[in-house]
Amino acid sequence: MKTNLLEKTPTHSGEMNVRSFITPEVNIYENKDGYVLEAEMPGVTKSSLELTLEGDTLTLVGRRHDRPVRGTSLQNETRVADFRRVFELDPAIDVSRINARVEQGLLVVELPKAEAVKPRKVQID
Repeated sequence: MKTNLLEKTPTHSGEMNVRSFITPEVNIYENKDGYVLEAEMPGVTKSSLELTLEGDTLTLVGRRHDRPVRGTSLQNETRVADFRRVFELDPAIDVSRINARVEQGLLVVELPKAEAVKPRKVQID
């Protein structure tokens, strides 16, 4: 995973607030009904995940929180982190039917094709 995405927003005092995000790695598959997007976001739960759709832009944002340690920590290579990735969607996707779920740190987003673009058989008279 890459930590190379920065977001700069102005504060009330005019200074710039900079946040860094981890860019999650994704797999995208096409099937007969549409597309499936899988994004790796280890430690991100359903409650700390947000998907937004503005026009044809899908934005994934997730937050990994600290987990309580039972005992004395000897080594800790994970950290609190924000994940973010933005996708421009094909106009052939039926955005009203997008579905998403989280399975063991893997976000799965189903992007169904609109009925008008799916192949269909034509009746011969």
